[in-house]
Amino acid sequence: MDIGVLMFPTDKAIQPMELARACEERGFDSLWFPEHSHIPTSRETPWNANPALGPLPEEYWRAHDQFVALTAAAAATKTLRIGSGITLVAQRDPIWLAKEVASLDMISGGRLEFGVGYGWCKEEMRNHGLDYYKRRSILRDNILFMKKLWTEDEVSYSSGHINFEESWAWPKPTQKPHPPIVLGGAAGPKTAANIAEFCDGWMPLGELYDFEKGMIHIGDACKAIGRDPDSVATTMFFAEPTPEKVKALPDMGCSRAVFYLPAETADVVLPILDQYTKMM
Repeated sequence: MDIGVLMFPTDKAIQPMELARACEERGFDSLWFPEHSHIPTSRETPWNANPALGPLPEEYWRAHDQFVALTAAAAATKTLRIGSGITLVAQRDPIWLAKEVASLDMISGGRLEFGVGYGWCKEEMRNHGLDYYKRRSILRDNILFMKKLWTEDEVSYSSGHINFEESWAWPKPTQKPHPPIVLGGAAGPKTAANIAEFCDGWMPLGELYDFEKGMIHIGDACKAIGRDPDSVATTMFFAEPTPEKVKALPDMGCSRAVFYLPAETADVVLPILDQYTKMM
């Protein structure tokens, strides 16, 4: 089992460079940063579309730009893998996003994990000019387009909302054919089909959703297109940080656990990191 941690890197919290160095010194496999561009104060959409989760924490609207924070973390370390957990792909321009991903993968020496997701905040998406109900198809188009940008020297693409004339685009990622693409969230049949088609892994969110059904859906989707289900790596995001829970993950099909850190200052975060280290 690889063990990583995730935290919203905010203006009030321990900064990415210090946190990344602390993770690498303690032997963690990876550090993951989420993103939200902003959170409208109307708060129309419940947190993660689940009213039972309660009020949305402040860290959701105080976060640094994800790729700036990940670059800072990469520059401060040598072996730690850095992950976007998750990038809201449908809210981003895919041409720029492909360049950011490839640039960061090269600058980090091939240490990027590209975690992606559909998103849940309708009003945030609306401000980006995105129709919530089209986010899945847009993410799919964007990812398939970006894969071409990462792997081909001359690229043209026309599908869905993208009409891209033949062009050159560099750099190409250091990892071949590209950084691992890991889709986060619950895996119903539609999400499982996307994972099977264009992803390298799945990130279930702790025990928030039905994990066993998700694994079945992914297995069925892989078999439907002739893909080996074992080629999909599973990372348990927001894993429960207890020895019993972590020891059970490999038998469930998980190869990595990622523990949550609060977006707090070093005097709060580092002792928690030490507790996780002791458990490792």
